[in-house]
Amino acid sequence: MANDAPATAGVRSVQRRAVSMSATAQRTLELGQRLHAGDERALAEIYAEWSPLVYTLARRSLGSAADAEDVTQRVFVSAWQARASFDPERASVSAWLTGITRHRVADVHDERRRERELVEHAVAVHESAPAPAPEYELADRLLIADEMAQLEPVPRQIVHLAFFDDLTHVQIAERMGLPLGTVKSHIRRSLATLRGRLEVSHAAS
Repeated sequence: MANDAPATAGVRSVQRRAVSMSATAQRTLELGQRLHAGDERALAEIYAEWSPLVYTLARRSLGSAADAEDVTQRVFVSAWQARASFDPERASVSAWLTGITRHRVADVHDERRRERELVEHAVAVHESAPAPAPEYELADRLLIADEMAQLEPVPRQIVHLAFFDDLTHVQIAERMGLPLGTVKSHIRRSLATLRGRLEVSHAAS
């Protein structure tokens, strides 16, 4: 009988773990069902439990704490917006969030690539042009200044901080109290506009 005691204890331990895992799975299922039904408190609970996972995945891929924080916010906004399409009976909350995270991380990589291409293209256009006479250099500067003056106040300030004060996107967002994504969007659109104006100017000359 004494030899049966360890085996019995082991069985009970396995049973307790199974009950605990079952309770966790049930709670997760209920959270998913509540989210699907539009329960904002469920979203808050899901955020508290899984935001560290989302942040870790984003940080590992992007290498930037600021971008990872931005992605984390985007993921849970996307989760809320797409709640009606989530079926908690077919996918776990964690798996669903992981899928959304991958898409949002891919979005950031695409944004980085587009911004890099815009900058490289603008530089290439400038460098491929014949060496301008001083009056043409002045014309380019006046053209850029004129284009910046036509921007709305917020984009104009963002571009100035980025390209004249050499602040990073994160520093600009903190200084102006804006979301990081908003700062990036303003810079991307402004670069595209400036590039177009410079291409037209060089073609005409």
